Formats: sequence, structure tokens, C-alpha cells
Amino acid sequence: MLLSGLLNSLRNVRPAMMTARESLFGSGNFGFGGVFSPVLLEFVRNVGKQNPMKYKRGMPSRCLRRWIDKPAEYTTNKISFRKLGGRDPVTGRVVVSTIGGGHKQKYRWVLFTRHVPKNEPMVERVHSVNYDPCRTARIAMAVTGDQKRWILASENMKAGDLIRSTSDIPLIPVRPQEGDAWPLGALPLGTVVHNVEMFPKEGGMFARAAGTCCQILRKLGDRVIVQVPSKREVSLSRECMATVGRVSNVDHNKEHIGSAQRNRWLGNRPHSGLWHRKDGYCGRKVRPLPPLKVYDKIKPSEIGRASCRERV
Repeated sequence: MLLSGLLNSLRNVRPAMMTARESLFGSGNFGFGGVFSPVLLEFVRNVGKQNPMKYKRGMPSRCLRRWIDKPAEYTTNKISFRKLGGRDPVTGRVVVSTIGGGHKQKYRWVLFTRHVPKNEPMVERVHSVNYDPCRTARIAMAVTGDQKRWILASENMKAGDLIRSTSDIPLIPVRPQEGDAWPLGALPLGTVVHNVEMFPKEGGMFARAAGTCCQILRKLGDRVIVQVPSKREVSLSRECMATVGRVSNVDHNKEHIGSAQRNRWLGNRPHSGLWHRKDGYCGRKVRPLPPLKVYDKIKPSEIGRASCRERV
């Protein structure tokens, strides 16, 4: 009697379970040629839109520190972001085990583009020089008229300075002032610059960290040879914009972390313990500098790298 009642209850539950299953996964054998329901397909599409980045081998580890959803319009307000902690944003698997934790931060949207229309120079006033927790350099608030934006601060930049941005290339090299933005073709040889564009109107890519700079070595036709912080020489277009001077916070490389706890505040997790410092036993290898690299057209790999740098 008891066994027959239990069998009848199971018969009544099975149709209800199948109905709920078909409403979610569709009618068919899910996983073996079944059809996805519209609800599940919409969920998959939304997940793809929220996490469009996929980790690829060789991608910089800074791409796995934070995920920033920038608004449609530019803003100087602080932006909240989601920390990745070294995990792939799609799969959730740990990719970089030495990233995680850290103090709460807010992102400041820094514009690395100083390009303006030709024959229309723009003069801005530095309102303030501020600290940015998401980068090693200091940032400056540049205002003109009813517009304001965050830019990288140069070494000696201070509040009240006037900075100029222009895209004109005169026949005679100009006498630049620190903080001004000029095309590489307008600057004299030996000029120290930072926030140098890799391609015209694409935004600065070289020398954006604290205390870094590039130097203009020579000019060949419509190309300019620049020495980047790694001592490598690159050939760039004469129309690529660059900011005069070094990046601020020059003594950043001399700061000591001081304690393991501060390293965790910075978002760094401890290593595995297998690493040891190389000593004189390992010898010294003196390698020649790599050959001159010419940036004349955008490659798909450079587009992905640029988007990653712009993201962080």
C-alpha cells in the first residue's frame, strides 16, 4: 500500500519537472543536440556583452587587475570598477596568482589624446595636480572655457600653469615649454617628451609611467626616430603628438614598500617562494639593442594592446 502511494506521487512530480526544464532549456535533450530556449539565449548574449574581453596568452597582467565600465560620455568624476584579482573575467579561473586584494580605489578617466584641429591651438590652465591610486604618475586637471579633463602631469607642473596644445608643424623647430603638446616633427632634436603616440590621433602609448620619458634622436623625411624608455629606437610619424618634459613623480622608483602588509594594500599577493635573486654566479649577458622598429600601420595585435592600455 505504501509502495503504491509513493509510485503515484513520483508519476505526478515527473511531468512538472519536465515542464520547468523545457521552459528553461527548450524542448529537446539539452547538451546532446537540444535547442536552447529564448530565455537562455538572451542570458548568454547578455553575459557576452558584459564580459567582452578574453584573456590571451601574452596579455599584460595589468589587464587582469580591474575591469572598468566607462560611461558613454567623458566625465571627471570618480568611477567605480570591479576588481578581477588576477582571474579571467569570462571563465573566472585564476590566471595570475600574484594579484589579489588591495585597498578600495576609484578610477579617474585620464585622456591621453592631446590632438587638436590644425590652425586651432588650445590653451588650458592647470587647476590642480592630484594623486591617482590607479597609476604611478600624478594627474592634472586641465580646464578651458566650460570644459575640463584629466591629463598626465609633467615633472614640474603646478596649479596655475598654462599649457598649450597644437597640431601645426612649422618649418623651423619651435622652442617648447614643459607641458605643451606638439607633433614630433615640430620639436627640435634632443627634446625630452612623454605620452608619445604610436599612431597619429590614437592617443599616447609611450612613456606614461612615473618618471619615464622619450628622446627625439633624428629625423628622416616624414619619420622621426625616438628612443623609448627601454632604450630601443622606434620610427614614428612626424604627426604623432607628444608632451614636452618627463612624467611626474620622478622618485617613484626609489620608494620602499617597507612591509608585507603594504604590499597587500597595493593588490599584490605573495609569490610561491621558489624565486631567488640572481647573484654573480649567474654571470652577465650583454646583448645588443634590438633593431629599429617602424610603426607605419596598425596591426591587429597593436589594436588589442592599445585597447588594453586605454582600459587601465
